[in-house]
Amino acid sequence: MPGLGKWLGGGLGFVMGGPIGALLGFLVGSMVDSTKVYTSGSDTYPGATTPGAFGVSLLVLIAAVMKADGKVVRSELDYVKQFFVRQFGTAQAAEATRMLRDLLKKEIPLRDVCDQICRSMDYSSRLQLLHLLFGVSMADNVPNQPEISIIERISGMLGISAGDFTSIRNMFVPETDSSYKILEIERTATDEEVKKAYRKMAMKYHPDKVSHLGDDYKKAADEKFKKVNEAYEKIKKERNMP
Repeated sequence: MPGLGKWLGGGLGFVMGGPIGALLGFLVGSMVDSTKVYTSGSDTYPGATTPGAFGVSLLVLIAAVMKADGKVVRSELDYVKQFFVRQFGTAQAAEATRMLRDLLKKEIPLRDVCDQICRSMDYSSRLQLLHLLFGVSMADNVPNQPEISIIERISGMLGISAGDFTSIRNMFVPETDSSYKILEIERTATDEEVKKAYRKMAMKYHPDKVSHLGDDYKKAADEKFKKVNEAYEKIKKERNMP
């Protein structure tokens, strides 16, 4: 697969072992162009999550989400491809889509895959995975309950807190009091509690938290941070807060 390393961005890290490595078996022969493979004799890689490991993990989880309702239709794949184009550009989207087509033909051992990711990926990167999964699911702007349900399962298996899952879900599927839920507080919170929650969430979702993933994921990180600011501004306006 020419250009594979360009999309992965270097450093396959922990995904070369375990269930993710097994799913990638059909790609190993192509991982020689510009991708540097880190191995340490196990299925983990100590250190920051690499762009390559993150990208492969994302594709495997996207495949699991797309298979949630038992079928993958052409229109859905087209929506996902357009999502890739918006996030990564045309050339990288083509590489990602080709890899995804192959993964969609395989059975995804979701629990094992999530365990591997949870053991080896930092929490901020896992939050970014969750945000991107919702972005893919909502690429056609229509909530798909089987997909949302499997994303919730994935979130739990990745060790994401219930509050963080609800926060990110409300960035894509607004509910009653969604601005408060994005900030992980109740409507009954005081103004000072609102300000404190905003500072906490702004720090948690700041793009710098995932800067190690590289520029390809910066746009999504910026979008997540923007949603926190929008939620805070909406609450401030409702309450006439200074």
